[in-house]
This record gives sequence, C-alpha cells and structure tokens, in this order.
Amino acid sequence: MTRSRPSRSATADDLLTTLGRLTDRVRQGAERQRARVELAEALQRSMLPTGLPDLPGLRVAAEYAPAGNGLDIGGDWYDGFVLPDGSLGFSIGDVQGHDVEAAAFMGQIRIGLRAVAHATTDPGEILGRANELLLSADHELFATCSFVRFDPATGDLESARAGHVPGVWATAGGQGGVVEDEAGVPLGILPGEVYPVARRRLSSGGTFVLLTDGVVEGPSYPIDAGLDAVAALVRAAANTGADAAELASQVMGVAALTDHTDDAAVLVLIHDPVGSRSAGPEPSDGR
Repeated sequence: MTRSRPSRSATADDLLTTLGRLTDRVRQGAERQRARVELAEALQRSMLPTGLPDLPGLRVAAEYAPAGNGLDIGGDWYDGFVLPDGSLGFSIGDVQGHDVEAAAFMGQIRIGLRAVAHATTDPGEILGRANELLLSADHELFATCSFVRFDPATGDLESARAGHVPGVWATAGGQGGVVEDEAGVPLGILPGEVYPVARRRLSSGGTFVLLTDGVVEGPSYPIDAGLDAVAALVRAAANTGADAAELASQVMGVAALTDHTDDAAVLVLIHDPVGSRSAGPEPSDGR
C-alpha cells in the first residue's frame, strides 16, 4: 500500500496561506502598537498645561520632547499655577513606566498636586500629602517629582524633591551650579515619607531650572556630565540676560548629546522684578 504524497501546488498554497495569516497578525500587532504610541503621545500632550503663570517679577518657559523611539513616551510632565496665598507653584516629574498607563498616571499626579496645594503651600507638605494620596490609590507605578514655591515679590524660593533630578541655579553675575538639596524617596513608594524643604532667594535676574532625566542622561552619557552641561548654559544665560524660552530651548538641546530614548521636560524660572539685569544678593544657602 503506497501513501500518496501531497502535491507541490497544495504545499505551496498552504505555505502562502500560513504566511498571509502571519503577515496579517504582524500587521495588526504593529497597528495596535502604533495606535498605543499615538494615544500615549496625545494623552501626554493633552495633560500638559496650555499655559504657565505670567505675573510681574517672573519669566517662565517650558519645553517638552517626546521619546526618541516613540515607545517610551508617557511619563514626564511640568506644571505651574497660582497658589492661594498669591505665590506661584511649579512641579516637574517623571513617572516610572511608559505608554498609555504612565501618561494616565502622570495626569493623576499633576491634578493631585494641584488639589493638595490648595490645602498647604509648603512644598514638603505638598509632596508628602501627594505621596499618601497615590499610595491610597494602590497603583503599581511611582514617580519622581520636584515642587517649587516662588514669591515673585521677594524672590524667595522654596523647593522639595521626591527622588527627582536636582535643579540648576545661576545668578545674573554668572555664578551657579547644580542644587544639592536633600531629597525624599519617589512618590508612591513609602507611607509617611518626609520631604525636606530647601529655602533660597534668587537675585534679580537669577535663574532656576527644573528638568527631567531624559534631558541629561542617556545610554552612554552619565547624568553628571549632562547636569554640568546644563549648568554651563544656565550660568551663561543668566549672565547675558537670555530670554526664558531661549534658555529652555538651549537646555533641551542637551538631550541631543545624550542620545536619550526617554521623553524629556524643562521648566525655566527667571526672577525679573523690574526687568533689571544687575546682580543682586546670592542664593541664601550659597548654592
């Protein structure tokens, strides 16, 4: 008894059918991934503020850049708003994780910080209450964050960090550097965490820059080198009286050096009570 062999045409047809089916799956998977990336980017941008406080005594600018490969978008944000006592509150942060979930979580944190800031204007208390709020939501993600309170009338600046990249400061005289304030752990990890508050006074024309790690760190670029590059730009800009938007663009340009894959955000604050570029008192803690 002989066993019949399948014809060549039948085998070819089966192969073509299988290849066609696999191609459809790959295409559908790619389309779904592209849709998730587009949704994450749209969600991310829709949750960033449409504007920042524009009050006498302060010039503010911000920039956001999506992830280089499109797959890591969704975690970074910045925000600025008027606090109940008339001072200004600014936040910047980075959610652990990416894609749609991180973008949605970012929106929750940003809104939560605004809500908490109506009960207290102390940056440390704001981060502490936001931390407890996130823990109560029982979310698996966490976030680094910096919160700054600025009084345009006096130049007093209070800041607190939750595991976030340090800020960079400079005076109109060209002095400056990387802030070395103590930081608490990221939001959403430990209950009862205390976030130390650093207090300083910006001189007339003094500059304070907040940023996320996507600006200063990359696969083959250490974060210290990135922060040093930003510090040099901020000192030069403060010395020449550069525009806030121009400085934000220059700082974001450091990301090109890092070959970063993460998204990135920059927030620039320049104290300019009367449009003066003359040097004033140094930051109160000497940094």
